[in-house]
Amino acid sequence: MKMLEQLQVQDIPKTKRLNLSCELEQFPREAFDFADCLEVIDLSNNRLSSLPDDFPRLHKLRVLFLNNNQFEGVPEVLSQCPQLSMISFKSNQLATLSETALPPQTRWLILTNNQLTDLPAALGKLTKLQKLMLAGNRLKSLPEELSACHSLELIRIAANQLTAMPQCLFALPRLAWIAYAGNPFCADSWASQRAPTPLEIIDWTKLTIGEQLGQGASGVIYRATWHRHTSVEDVAVKLFKGDITSDGLPADEMKACIAAGTHPNLISVLGRVVNHPEQKAGLVFPFISADYSTLGGPPSLATCTRDTYKPGTQFDIGISLQIARSIAGATAHLHLQGVLHGDLYPHNVLTAPNGNSLLGDFGAAAFFDVEKTPGKNLQQIEGRAFGCLLEDLLRYCPPLDAETHTEVFKALQRMQQACLSPKISDRPSLATLYEALNELTI
Repeated sequence: MKMLEQLQVQDIPKTKRLNLSCELEQFPREAFDFADCLEVIDLSNNRLSSLPDDFPRLHKLRVLFLNNNQFEGVPEVLSQCPQLSMISFKSNQLATLSETALPPQTRWLILTNNQLTDLPAALGKLTKLQKLMLAGNRLKSLPEELSACHSLELIRIAANQLTAMPQCLFALPRLAWIAYAGNPFCADSWASQRAPTPLEIIDWTKLTIGEQLGQGASGVIYRATWHRHTSVEDVAVKLFKGDITSDGLPADEMKACIAAGTHPNLISVLGRVVNHPEQKAGLVFPFISADYSTLGGPPSLATCTRDTYKPGTQFDIGISLQIARSIAGATAHLHLQGVLHGDLYPHNVLTAPNGNSLLGDFGAAAFFDVEKTPGKNLQQIEGRAFGCLLEDLLRYCPPLDAETHTEVFKALQRMQQACLSPKISDRPSLATLYEALNELTI
């Protein structure tokens, strides 16, 4: 409210970003006074249902957040905004998306948790589209024209009404991250029909909850003490929120966590929480030593699909080899179980000083049939994500000081290039990559 009052009296300096959440029912026209400088507008958590016809006067606008409002359709005036490339309508009441609503330069489109039943063929004209978030709608299919979006790298189609895996996705040369759990076609997969892995039941009364360690879209993670039969163990407890996330449903995340089983380079589940006083679902994981740190940071508005790193970041070639070996081994194990991670990113990797790494966060995970062609293609799509991880590691490698280091660098570079092949069928499996990485030494 304070910023709105300042806008009304023009009591704020020229700004590139505007954030307003104060029960707005109409777009604040005072914002047009800043048309020559505004680049980011966040009007989430208001009561907006329309935008003014002259909205394109905001000619420098690049990013628009309208989450948690009351839009029933995407306003067509957006297509006239000359620089708008990131658009978010998460958790509105969208039932329609017209053929002419989106600007041609759209890179990042978030339509999560709405009521869309179909999408326009015009999506295929968005040749710059890199990230498409559609989880939690009512889609029964995707337009075949989407196969023309050759820049698309990440897509979320979980928790819809899709009766088959959209084949158009396998024509996308840059697709690396995909989430599709919670659709009708998923129930028929080989992995989803397996008997669940036996998992220890942990009564809430046996847990002493400590400080909060982190929070994601699907839940909150706490440090805890588990009072076992004759011992006490430090653990981490994740309590799920139960709401739809950008990746999908927390219930599907829990299933994938359990089905993943155990592996030295996975953050594997120890048990399932029961008898929570608020009936919240929860899982118990090992407590990870403070020696481990997150490998990368989540993508920014600028990088869109690629992780971010702190200034001065370096990955010694030996460390990079160990990180790659750890994550390839963990991912190959998942694929053997019929589990696609879906979010194979450095920000979901914890790394020790010696390079030993752990893969976690199954929010985007889904099941697939190991023996069938779509399953092989899905593994090769995830292979591209691994190639992006290799690319990051090699980009931050300091100057090499030994011939063996150069040989390993070139070997990793060849793997990276193979993983990034635009033809999905040419990419190596993670099992093949893991074997090759084990043959490299420094």
